[in-house]
Parts: sequence; structure tokens; C-alpha cells
Amino acid sequence: MNLADRPLHLAPESVEPSFLYFAYGSCMCPVDLKRSLGEPTHAYVMGHATLRGYRLGFFCYSKFRDCGVLDVVPDEQSSVEGVLYRLPLRLSDRLDAREVSYRHEIITVQANGRTYDNVRTYTALHKLPEEKAPNDWYFNVVLRGAVTCRLPEAYCWHLCHHMHQLQEFGRGDRLKTA
Repeated sequence: MNLADRPLHLAPESVEPSFLYFAYGSCMCPVDLKRSLGEPTHAYVMGHATLRGYRLGFFCYSKFRDCGVLDVVPDEQSSVEGVLYRLPLRLSDRLDAREVSYRHEIITVQANGRTYDNVRTYTALHKLPEEKAPNDWYFNVVLRGAVTCRLPEAYCWHLCHHMHQLQEFGRGDRLKTA
């Protein structure tokens, strides 16, 4: 059974120690996350999740990718859509190594009609004063992750439009969802 055929909320719980992880950028794409973690991650996808009280924006610059990359910042009027993973604890150090320009933040998300506390996400250590456009590669991997993991269609279109505006104009209005 492939990812498109199975319900996303049935990520396996095992006896192996694990942690919950909320991805909102390139890590939404299980294929891209596999590149860093060294093993397939599709089976760890729990599904679409919502982080309330934050907004999404390109407030971080990646030297590795040579472009603006996504970050979340507190904003009580907004929310961020993303992917909830249950990752084996043994992958924690690899995820930290991938997110070297970010720090852990413990958050609460809603997914599959439930509230999940003690969820790990990452926020940029050094935030830019204004958004910086993503390159085409980052644009595509973020959108591929959002579509693959079945984020709401309206959100995917909104994300696509925002990234396109940033590329067209160098910076854009804040990405805001309610």
C-alpha cells in the first residue's frame, strides 16, 4: 500500500521510543526528510495538523539552499498548516543536525480531531527583518510535501501563491491564514 492509498492518521505506534514532530516547510515532504534522516519516513506520517497562534513566513536564509526558507513566528490571529510525524527517538539527532539554523520549540497542534501536546517543531535562530524569496527547488519541495501529505487544497494554493509573489517581487505580504 502506498502513501496515497492509506489513511494518513494510521502512522504506526511501536514499542520503539518516539517523539511527535510538526513540519511546516521542506520537511513536510517525506522524500526530502528521508534524505536527512537516512531512512524512509512515509510510515511515520500521522497526517495533516494545524498549529494555532503562529504564522508562516520566509524569515530565515539558508546558505545551503541559497534562498529564503520557512519559519514560524507567534501571531495569535493566525495558524499554520503542516504535517505531524511520529518519529523514532533514534532519529532525533539527525533531525537536529538538519535543522542546525533552528531551535526546538514545544508546541500543541490539532490533528485528526485530537489535540497533541509536547510536539517538537523548529523556529529560526536568526530571523530576517523581512521575507526572502525561496528558490525554485525549495518552492517545489515545500509544495510537493503539502500536496503529498494532503494539506487542505485552499492552503496549498495560498502557499503556492505566496511563494510565487515572493519570487516575483522579492518580498511579499505576510503569509496569513486564519
